[in-house]
Amino acid sequence: METAKQLSVSLVNKPGRLADMLSMLNKEKVGFRALAVMDSADRGKVRFVPDDAKAAADVLRKASIEFERADVLLVEVPNQPGGFRKICERLASEHLNIDYAYCSFDSGGKVKGSAMAVIRVNNLAKAQRLLSENGSASRRKLPQRRPVHAR
Repeated sequence: METAKQLSVSLVNKPGRLADMLSMLNKEKVGFRALAVMDSADRGKVRFVPDDAKAAADVLRKASIEFERADVLLVEVPNQPGGFRKICERLASEHLNIDYAYCSFDSGGKVKGSAMAVIRVNNLAKAQRLLSENGSASRRKLPQRRPVHAR
């Protein structure tokens, strides 16, 4: 697990806008560790973890594309049922909120067949310590939690 810089841009939701931005980044040899695109009517939100955040920011500035930076966790997700659920439960057990998450097929080359989750949490340092304990999100016994909709 590690932390990384994520860049987020809002693009007009029209054919070619995403391709144009990706072409600009590709021209400057900026690659991606993870990428997610979500739409919201007339705009699309693109979140990505570039392999070189400074170079990616320079390309976006040069193209007059506004962006936001965020620190995110890159967490290896085991290729087994419940792998991501265990990470979520571990964070929830310590009252850490996941603002959003998306996955990449790049696991950083550590475990064949695993994926990498990009997770934005409300307390990055605490989440990093918690998920680093015992080397795995699934090894520690989780406390029992009340169901969210319990009365």
